[in-house]
Amino acid sequence: MNLPDQQPLTTLPHGPEFRFVDRLLAFEPGVSGTAEFTLRGDEPFLRGHFPGEPLLPGVLLVEAAAQLAGLVAQSDPTIPPLSGLKLTAIRAAKILGSARPGETVTLHARVTGRMGNLVQAQATATVRGTLVLQCEVTLAGTAG
Repeated sequence: MNLPDQQPLTTLPHGPEFRFVDRLLAFEPGVSGTAEFTLRGDEPFLRGHFPGEPLLPGVLLVEAAAQLAGLVAQSDPTIPPLSGLKLTAIRAAKILGSARPGETVTLHARVTGRMGNLVQAQATATVRGTLVLQCEVTLAGTAG
C-alpha cells in the first residue's frame, strides 16, 4: 500500500502539543482524507479527564476531525489556501465513544461544500473499527 505524502501535515498551524493528526493514510487534496492520531497517554489533559480512567475528551475528537478537514480544504489545488482558517461551527455532532491511552483514532474528513471563505466538511472517527464520532464542521478563513 502506498502511503500519501505526509507533507500536508506540516501546514497545520497548531503547535505540537495541540496537533491531533499524526499520520495521513489516504489523501485526495481538496476532497477528502483519512488520518490517524494515537493517544500516547502522557498528554497533560488526561491527568484530569478522568483520574484513574483517562479518556480522550469528545471535544478533542471534534478538534481532530476539524484539523483533518482543514488539511484537506487547504490543499485544494484549484483554490488558494485561506488565511487564519479556524473551526467556526459544529453540527450534528454525535460522540459515541472515546479513545484510551495507547489507542489509535482513525479520522476521515470530506469537504462537502465551499462558499466564499467558508468550508463545510463531514467527518467521522473510529477506534478499533468502532464509530466514536460523526459530525459536520464549518471552517472559516480569509482570502489572500
